[in-house]
Amino acid sequence: MTAPAGNEYVFGRHQPASHVLIHVSDPHFLAGGARLGGRYDVEANFARTLEAIRLVHPHPAAIVVTGDLTDLGEPDAYRRLRDALEPVAAELGTVVVWVAGNHDERPALREGLLDLAPTEEPVTGVWDLDGLRLIALDTSVPGWHHGDLDEAQLAWLRDVLAEPAPHGTLLAMHHPPLPSHLPLFDILELRHQDELAEVIRGSDVRGILAGHLHYSAHGTFAGVPVSVSSATCYTMNVSLPAADVNGMDAAQAFQLVHVHPDTITHTVVPVTAAPTGEFFSEAWLERMAALTPEQRLEAFSRKRAR
Repeated sequence: MTAPAGNEYVFGRHQPASHVLIHVSDPHFLAGGARLGGRYDVEANFARTLEAIRLVHPHPAAIVVTGDLTDLGEPDAYRRLRDALEPVAAELGTVVVWVAGNHDERPALREGLLDLAPTEEPVTGVWDLDGLRLIALDTSVPGWHHGDLDEAQLAWLRDVLAEPAPHGTLLAMHHPPLPSHLPLFDILELRHQDELAEVIRGSDVRGILAGHLHYSAHGTFAGVPVSVSSATCYTMNVSLPAADVNGMDAAQAFQLVHVHPDTITHTVVPVTAAPTGEFFSEAWLERMAALTPEQRLEAFSRKRAR
């Protein structure tokens, strides 16, 4: 009996997730493999992220990359990112959803990653992932770093959401519709949030995936959970006072998204090499699976007598 990542074992009240997605953000690739700011080896950090992605799930429904795919919008940077991720997606039998960020340039992104005409049109799309609808929005503003959604994109979103999807909808965007405790990010926040909230309320939107902050964060917007994935290139050292927070080459992470009929969970997956215990394993799961629920409680839940 083989159960990748324990997904086929049911020991609690929930059945296995109907969909599992990988949520990655902010690779910030540069042409020629250059280091970001002359300091951060973003390609090596992304390669370590891909190795971790290979381990956590054998066949995710999608790999969603929520923006700042490149740092300067260079054509070669998009080529290098595509060459890095698409073979892994093919190996896992899944699709890649590219989302535009404020550091991206729409023409180069459209041509380099999507094989589309290099125009300034928003980079949007809709994916049917076996009944789970994923919608990519483009919150980038050409020539600027803050986020926005114009009337045309909001009207398009309203039309798409008019018909519910069997498993509901996830939105993927770069700028999160959340406040940040770091003042610098509020300068670059998403504009027209009230208008977006009007479109989302009463729809089948179950969650929002975002990036931009370079640290993991969670909140709600228009009654919908929002999950911000940290960055793969560098992260913000939020262990400091807000005024002193800056970037660091540590604590890179992505998120593992499990979609259930009644809930969605977002697990922060650290990309790190650290000594790990060997108590739990496939063999341990098989031993637990051979027991009745009462026997499992007896074997694993009961405390030792004092």
